[in-house]
Amino acid sequence: MKSFQWIYEHAKQHKLEDDIEFLLPQPLETEELALIADDRLLSVMSRRVFRAGLKHALVDSKWPEFEKAFFGFDPEKISLMSDEQLEKLMQNDKIIRHWGKIKATRNNALMVHELALNKGSFARFLADWPTSDIVGLWAYLKKHGQQLGGNSGAYFLRMVGKDSFILTDDVVAALKAQGVIDKKPTAKRDLQKVQDCFNLWQVESGRPLSQISRLLSFTVGW
Repeated sequence: MKSFQWIYEHAKQHKLEDDIEFLLPQPLETEELALIADDRLLSVMSRRVFRAGLKHALVDSKWPEFEKAFFGFDPEKISLMSDEQLEKLMQNDKIIRHWGKIKATRNNALMVHELALNKGSFARFLADWPTSDIVGLWAYLKKHGQQLGGNSGAYFLRMVGKDSFILTDDVVAALKAQGVIDKKPTAKRDLQKVQDCFNLWQVESGRPLSQISRLLSFTVGW
């Protein structure tokens, strides 16, 4: 495994930039994230789910209509929607009529609402989860939510400002090149290897996981 300094220097060479800092994501501080309203978090989560496999611009252009159709993404209201109400949304041509994703919205709303009851808010739950076990948070979202497997959970976290690395093709290629893994990690053991590696780089650099992840992706081909 290469040092963080090696990663940083090779990322600079790849991007041919004297200052690559402006290319790096900036996650929110813990208390900033904890202040986001749960309906906004559910809206972003749902947008990520509907974006999967589709052009993001298409989904985004319809999002105001999604907000209307799903009660402003109020978690409690959506969690109480009946099957008949969900089926009625399949007749709404102003949104994307994907039955599996529409059902997932209710399931995810229930998860968000239950965590809010237990933790004070879903935002508080996300904010307090340690980044040293971000793969554990991915697993939680996948298990208790719906359509949040693969990279969807990680992309959702990145979108709302929670610090997370993302296993893009470039990041996976870089990790393979450094001998951390030999294939795309899906098993718990392999994901833990990746987490341990990122934790070491974080201690070495003092940087957020998201920045290390982006820098690592820049090293591909070098």
